[in-house]
Amino acid sequence: MKLTKIVITGGPSAGKTTAMSWVQNAFSKLGYTVLFVPETATEFITGGVAPWTCGTNLDYQKVQMELQLTKERLFEKAARTMKADKILIVCDRGAIDNRAYMNDEEFAAVLREVGKTEQELLLGYDAVFHLVSAAKGAEEFYTYANNAARYESVSQAVVMDDRLIEAWKGHPRHCVIDNSVELREKLKKLIAQIRDFLGEPAPPEIERKFLVEMPDLERLEKLPGCRRVEIEQAYLPTTNDEKLRIRKWVEDGQAIYYKTRRRRVNGRRLEVEERLTQRSYMEMMEEAGAALQLLRKTRYSIPYQGQQFQLNVYPFWTDQAIVKIELNEEDAQVQLPPELTLIREVTGEREYKDYTLAALMRD
Repeated sequence: MKLTKIVITGGPSAGKTTAMSWVQNAFSKLGYTVLFVPETATEFITGGVAPWTCGTNLDYQKVQMELQLTKERLFEKAARTMKADKILIVCDRGAIDNRAYMNDEEFAAVLREVGKTEQELLLGYDAVFHLVSAAKGAEEFYTYANNAARYESVSQAVVMDDRLIEAWKGHPRHCVIDNSVELREKLKKLIAQIRDFLGEPAPPEIERKFLVEMPDLERLEKLPGCRRVEIEQAYLPTTNDEKLRIRKWVEDGQAIYYKTRRRRVNGRRLEVEERLTQRSYMEMMEEAGAALQLLRKTRYSIPYQGQQFQLNVYPFWTDQAIVKIELNEEDAQVQLPPELTLIREVTGEREYKDYTLAALMRD
C-alpha cells in the first residue's frame, strides 16, 4: 500500500471547499482511494466551541489540537485496513494551521499538552498546499457564504493568510498557489502540483535557469519570506535508464532525508519521491562508494511579485550563482528580484545542471 498524507490549507475564502471536490475527482480517476479529514475549527465553531466561548484562547487551542491529531490518527488507522494500493489522505487544514491563531507562548503550551515538537507536527504530513485567500488579489470574490464559521474581514483575512504561510514555511514540501489567475486555473495548478508530488505522469515542467552575480547573502536573508536551506545530494549509479538521487535537507538545524527516482514515460517525466531515515541515507551513501556523485549547495527561496525564485549557491563559486524558477506557461514573463544581477540565461545548458556541477566537487 502507498499511503500519502497531505494538507490543503489557505487563508479565508481561498477556494478550499471547491478544491476538495476537484481533488476527489482527479485522483479517483488515477486509482487513488481519497479520504478527507474535515476541518476541525469549522466543526468546533459551528458546534458552539470557539475561542470566544471557551475560558481562554489557549483552552480552545488545546482541545482543537487534541481533536485534530486524534482524527488524523484514526483516519490513518482506518486507511491501513483498506484493500487499496494507493490511498491519499487529504487534511482540510493541518495541526500547524493552529499556530497562526496563537502567540509563541500559547503554541509552546499546546505542544507540551500534546507531547509533540513543532518539527514532529510538520513532518506528520508529506506535503502542504496553500491556496492564497481571495482577499489578496481577488477581493471581489471574497465571501462568507460557503463557511458558517468564517468571521474575518478582508483586511483580517490578508493578515491571517500571511500568518498561515509563515507557520508552514518550515515544511520542505510547502507549495503556495496565488490568485494570479482565476479560480478554475488556480485549482488546475493545485491538481498539477499534487500530481507532480505523487509522481503521477504530467506534462514537462517549464523551468528557466539564470546565471547571476553572487549577491549580498546577508541582505538576501533579511528579505520577507526568504528561506535558507543547506542541501547535500548524491547521485547514485543505476542499472537502467532511471536516475536515482538521495538528498539531505537541513533547515534551522533539523535534517530530513529523501530518495527520488526519475525516468521518462511516453515522453513525460515521472518523479517518485519517498522519505528516508538517516540510517538508510548513510547506508546508501556507503554502498555507492567511489561511484558516488556528491553535491552540496545552499538554497535561498525568494518570493517576488507572485513568483518563487530559488537561488543556489555552490561552494566552488565565489563570484556567481544560479537562480531558477518554475513556470506554468511558456510565455510567462520573468523579472528577477532587484537583489539579483543577471549575467545570462542558461536554461537547458548541460554544464549548469546539478549532475554536471557535482563533478566540480571532486576537483
